[in-house]
Amino acid sequence: MMKTTELIDEVASLPVEERARVVDTLLRSLNAPESVIDTAWMDVAQRRLDELRAGRVEAVPGDAVFERIRQRYEK
Repeated sequence: MMKTTELIDEVASLPVEERARVVDTLLRSLNAPESVIDTAWMDVAQRRLDELRAGRVEAVPGDAVFERIRQRYEK
């Protein structure tokens, strides 16, 4: 059987989307989603990812998003 540290190292070397899938699966095993809200959020997330990949939307860097928020609430 693989040691925990070896497993973590192997998972950490995966592409980001695969790592996200592993994290999601592990979290669901701890607290399985039961609500319609969880399903709706997954649909939104998948739609947004599809839009990003298809080039229909452009990603905004997190720093720019937080700067806009700061500017909005400093007034």
